[in-house]
Amino acid sequence: MKMFLAGQWEDRETKIEVRHPYDDSVVDTVPQATAEDVDRAVAAAVEGAALMRRTSGYQRSQWLSRAAELMEQQADQLARTITLEEGKPLSESRFEVSRAVETMRLSAEEAKRLTGEVLPLDGAPGGKGRFGFTLRVPCGVVVAITPFNFPLNLVCHKVGPALAAGNAVVLKPATDTPLSALRLVEILLQAGVPPLAIACLTGRGAAVGEALCRDPRVRKISFTGSREVGQRICQVAGLKRVTMELGSNSPLVVMPDADLDKVIQATVATGYANAGQVCISTQRVLAVGRVYQELVPRLTEAVEKITVGNPLEEGVQMGPMIRQQDAQRVCQWIQEAVDQGARLLVGGQRQGALVTPAVVADVKPQMRISCEELFGPAVALTQVESIEQAIHLANDSRYGLSAGIFTQNLDWALRFAREVESGNIQINWGPQWRADLMPYGGLKESGLGKEGPRYAIEEMTELKTVVIHQLS
Repeated sequence: MKMFLAGQWEDRETKIEVRHPYDDSVVDTVPQATAEDVDRAVAAAVEGAALMRRTSGYQRSQWLSRAAELMEQQADQLARTITLEEGKPLSESRFEVSRAVETMRLSAEEAKRLTGEVLPLDGAPGGKGRFGFTLRVPCGVVVAITPFNFPLNLVCHKVGPALAAGNAVVLKPATDTPLSALRLVEILLQAGVPPLAIACLTGRGAAVGEALCRDPRVRKISFTGSREVGQRICQVAGLKRVTMELGSNSPLVVMPDADLDKVIQATVATGYANAGQVCISTQRVLAVGRVYQELVPRLTEAVEKITVGNPLEEGVQMGPMIRQQDAQRVCQWIQEAVDQGARLLVGGQRQGALVTPAVVADVKPQMRISCEELFGPAVALTQVESIEQAIHLANDSRYGLSAGIFTQNLDWALRFAREVESGNIQINWGPQWRADLMPYGGLKESGLGKEGPRYAIEEMTELKTVVIHQLS
């Protein structure tokens, strides 16, 4: 596929191969953008931002609504594209497409709701005879840098709100998964979005992404990815608005009164979806007291039943990881934990980029599989003695994106909600759950700002205060 910038589809001699993670076959190629391409894309986006600023919220809503309709019509093709480039099973890809459609519809609705507020200036000293209100205005040029693991929906979570707010967007999709983003650009153009209001540059992040983030014409950066890359972006961005959706090693606490059938169901669903390559995957299970002894064999039995294989085949529940080196790293971390005294109960075998889903028991909190972000299909089980210890270990991390607890005890649940340092708290489900309309973001080194169309629009607009002086 070609990339889109300055209102045109363009190719380059230097190409990047997009490969299917399951068999490493070449799906397509995309151009490697240059520094000149970055400059041209941003210059055109400045023009596009001026154009978008003059459009009405109703018009922007119409474009996004039409885009959602077109996405729905092309759902099967979009799902297949996601599976080919990312490796998740078709069932998960179809679900991602349905979520992406909803994200665009939510963005369309919010385009009509950019409101300010009346300021009670007469309640302030010297405020008599003055009338104040606020206006929300677009930032201008928004750079959106997206990850591989949700190559359509997470693009929609940035592009949809940015356009809804009246900005122009320069999109830099993940190098491994650019095709879904390019398909979305095609759809947006077909829906009527002005060509100068959207660009999609393909290429390596170190070259393209960093150049975009340094550019002084860019006012807002929205990034989803690793903590290390997010930290680098913040260093080079300068005085720009940033939203950072970064990593995690999400804990799930299981209390003695938990319904273990639901715990098993939730752990399988939230620990191994997309081969564990979800920033809020269940990574650490902290089981309190004797419930640990019952949980370990039951979870092992359930994980053994996960069907692994070619994600294009119906019925496959888990496909490969995105790259072989990531699969190698996950197996290395598992073996490292075993060497340090943990027990591998099932899985952890690698063939290419495919890693069989693993359960690792008797994990110590200081082991890398527990204290760092694994981002792979393995769940680490640790026995703790009390809710106090569980909360302490849940918080003993640089991350704070999502956490879950299973309990029927209201006091335990509320204490967990209040004391755990996490941006998202799930009670009686695993940490991996998100409705696309909710505010979503982390604490500590898991990020800055919130996503979800309504909240992303607040991040992608700026507030002006207007005071009218009617002095007699």
